[in-house]
Amino acid sequence: MKRKLLFIMPSLDSGGGEKSLINLLTTLDFNQYEVEIRLFAKRGLFLDLVPNEVKVTEISGDYQHFSKGILSSILYFMSRLKIALALHRISFFIKNSLIKNKAIAEQQTWKNKAVAIPKVKEEYDTAIAFIEKSSIYYLIDKVNAKQKIGWIHTNYSSSGLNADFDRNYFSQLDYLVTVSPECQQSLNVNFPEIQPKIKVVHNIVSAKTVQQLASENIQDAKFQPNDFTIVTVGRLSTEKGIDTAVEACKILVQSNKEVRWYVIGEGNERAKLQQLIVDYQLQNHFFLLGLRANPYPYVKQAKVYVQPSRYEGKSIAIDEAKILAKPIVVTNFTTAKDQINHSVNGIISGNDATQLANDILLVLNDKNLQNNLSLHLTQEIHDNSTEEITQFYSMLNA
Repeated sequence: MKRKLLFIMPSLDSGGGEKSLINLLTTLDFNQYEVEIRLFAKRGLFLDLVPNEVKVTEISGDYQHFSKGILSSILYFMSRLKIALALHRISFFIKNSLIKNKAIAEQQTWKNKAVAIPKVKEEYDTAIAFIEKSSIYYLIDKVNAKQKIGWIHTNYSSSGLNADFDRNYFSQLDYLVTVSPECQQSLNVNFPEIQPKIKVVHNIVSAKTVQQLASENIQDAKFQPNDFTIVTVGRLSTEKGIDTAVEACKILVQSNKEVRWYVIGEGNERAKLQQLIVDYQLQNHFFLLGLRANPYPYVKQAKVYVQPSRYEGKSIAIDEAKILAKPIVVTNFTTAKDQINHSVNGIISGNDATQLANDILLVLNDKNLQNNLSLHLTQEIHDNSTEEITQFYSMLNA
C-alpha cells in the first residue's frame, strides 16, 4: 500500500520555496507514495507545474471568507451570526496594521486565523509543512499525521521570527529540515533542545531540466540584452535587496551607459522600487519584468547574474545560474559561502550599493575573469537530485 504524504504551502506563487517543492515532487517515486498538496490559497505561477499524480487541495471552511478583504469578511460573518469569527477578523486586521515586522505579525495573528480553519479528519502517514510560519502552525494544530516534518528555507537568525513562539511548535515535529549547513547551525543555536531533530536536505536542482528550459526562445519585447546585461531573479521584497540593486545600477550607469539590469520576480515592494527607478532616472537601464514562468533563457543571455540579497537560506536562483555557467556576483549574506567560492566560481561582494557596483563593473569589464568563472562552473557537478531525494526518503522511513 502506498504511503500517504501531505505537503502544506501558503500557495504556489513564484518563490524559492515553491520552486524547491516542485523540484522535489518531480523527483518522487509515485509508485511508493500517494501525494497531496494542501494550499492556503490555490493559486500561483507553479500550479501548472505540479505533476499530474499529485492531488492539489485548498483549506476549506470559513478560512476562504476570512482571507478576503476586511469589510467583505466581516459582513459575511456578521450576516451568519458568526460573531466570534468577525471579532477575530478585526483583531487580525489590527495586528497586521500595527506590527511592522511581517514575520512577527504572521506569528501573532495565527491564533486569529486558526479559528477559521477546520481540523483535517483524514490521517496521513507523513505531513510536511514545506515552508516556515503558518504552514508549520497549521501542521501542528490542524493536521492528523503519524509523522510531522517542518521545513525552514531561510537563515532563522536573520528571519525576524520570535523563537519563543516557534519553540512550542518545533518541539512537536519529528524533524525540522533546513536547506544548508549554515541554516542548520542557526537553528541549532536558537533551538538547542531539538538539535537531534534538525536535518539538512539541500534544494533539489535538476541540471538537465534547467539547461533544457534555458534553450527556449524569448518572446519578450521588454528584454533587449547586450554586452552589459545583468539579470536577477527574486521576489520584490526587502530581504532580496532589489533596492540595493537599483542604487548599484545608478552607479554603474555613471560608468557605462549601456548597462541594462533586468529583475524577474514580483512582490510587495514593486511600487517603492518603481519610484526609486524614476527618482534615479533609470527607466532605460533597470527593468522590473515581473513573473516569468521560465526565467532560464533570461539568465542564459545575461553577461552577469547578480543576487543582491540581504539574507538567504540557500538560493535556488544562484544554483540555477551556476548550472548555466554564468559569471555570478552576490552580496555577502550569511549563507553566500555555502554556494560561492570567492574569485573561483563567483564573486562575493559587499552589502552596500557602491561595493556591489564596483564588483559588477569588474566582471563586466574583464573578459578573462568572466571566462575563468564560467569555466570553473562547467567543471562542477550541479545535479543533486539523487542524493537529496535519498536523504528525504531516509526521514520518511525512519
